[in-house]
Amino acid sequence: MPSRLDNLLIDIRACTICAAQLPLGPRPVLRASASARILIVGQAPGTKVHASGIPWNDASGERLRDWMGVGRETFYDESRIAIVPMGFCYPGRGKGGDNPPRPECARSWHPRLIPLLKNVRLTLLIGQYAQTYFLRERRKDSLTETVRAFTKYLPDYLPTVHPSPRNQGWLRRHPWFAQDLLPVLRERVRELL
Repeated sequence: MPSRLDNLLIDIRACTICAAQLPLGPRPVLRASASARILIVGQAPGTKVHASGIPWNDASGERLRDWMGVGRETFYDESRIAIVPMGFCYPGRGKGGDNPPRPECARSWHPRLIPLLKNVRLTLLIGQYAQTYFLRERRKDSLTETVRAFTKYLPDYLPTVHPSPRNQGWLRRHPWFAQDLLPVLRERVRELL
């Protein structure tokens, strides 16, 4: 018999709430299981992920897996790692890259979905949209300050910059990210998996 989570995932994958605003149409991309111990919350799928239906199936995903110290098999084992972005569908292009995640997703689905992931012990908050939603007033004035203060949010949350190749300059300017944050991330992932 399907669980509440199974039924909710069916509903989410059939969602068309913001279909009129999606240039490629709705294709919600997420993975979740009640047994997952790690939750990855990113922004929204890009065009490659929209086409494949596989989250983080691009250069950003390769870097994220490297940051976490896991291979594809572990990363895509939804019994261990849930992947629930702020927006489930590709939001289209804007001036500086992809548009922000559609707000309807988090507003409509997160309050029902996140509480069903009862075994999650670490939520990886990738980018400002996830950090704003989950950390609320605990968030610092900028993404860089929030990520730099990562130890204040442990053990439940770990905020990071997006692993996009577009953030190469940010990573170069902030060597503490690789020196201080990534070893902690890898250790937490090892502990939980």
